[in-house]
Amino acid sequence: MFPTIDTHSHIYLPEFDADRNETVKRALAAGVQKIYLPNVDSETIEALHQLVAEFPENCIPMMGLHPCSVKPETIHSELAIVERLLKERAYAAVGEIGLDLYWDKSTLAIQVEALQTQCEWALTLGLPVVIHSRSSTLEAIEVIEPFAKKGLKGVFHCFSGTAEEAKRIVAMDFMLGIGGVVTYKKSDLHLTIADIPNEYLVLETDAPYLSPVPFRGKRNEPSYIPYVLSTLAQYRNISEEKLAVITTDNARKLFSKK
Repeated sequence: MFPTIDTHSHIYLPEFDADRNETVKRALAAGVQKIYLPNVDSETIEALHQLVAEFPENCIPMMGLHPCSVKPETIHSELAIVERLLKERAYAAVGEIGLDLYWDKSTLAIQVEALQTQCEWALTLGLPVVIHSRSSTLEAIEVIEPFAKKGLKGVFHCFSGTAEEAKRIVAMDFMLGIGGVVTYKKSDLHLTIADIPNEYLVLETDAPYLSPVPFRGKRNEPSYIPYVLSTLAQYRNISEEKLAVITTDNARKLFSKK
């Protein structure tokens, strides 16, 4: 067991209502020192803040509007809440923000608007961004690149793009979030990121989603980070201990304000 950090987890969601405190304690017992919590939208804020209040040293909040919650009728009211909270409270990052073209391509224009707006806030506040890019990695890169040139930092969480897209991301000095997908037999993620230096990788679960083997199909949780670490270390021909040190250091640098 080596000290690690889960850079992306939603354990404030209802899936954990029955055992949330126990989930955190299992994570700590597994060596996961910090759990970074990206927000979804206005409906998740109260639960997010409550969890942080209970575990302030281990559960670290982010604030943002998830692309799947960007709707024509609510985009401006939702963004106003995010903007107000970013001014009122301390957060580790602006997230989870980005683009999602898996479910609905018709809202791309307003998703881009929401992403650009929140990137501007992140630059102003000196915070990193946590980027969601399901079925939209290239589109997200194209939105982010101008901000990266201005100094914006961040991570493409649950990276699922191509090798060329991975190179473009690290060229922006952004990191790649690696989670349970790397443990799947049919996944070629380890090949896609083969040329990416370890210094650009961070570990995540995206709990309750995308559980690693041997828990695939079940609820994910931060205590499963060691399974991601073990598989990634094998693929990259490095010891688990050394990779844990590197990825933990990467996460601390990324979220240096919190």
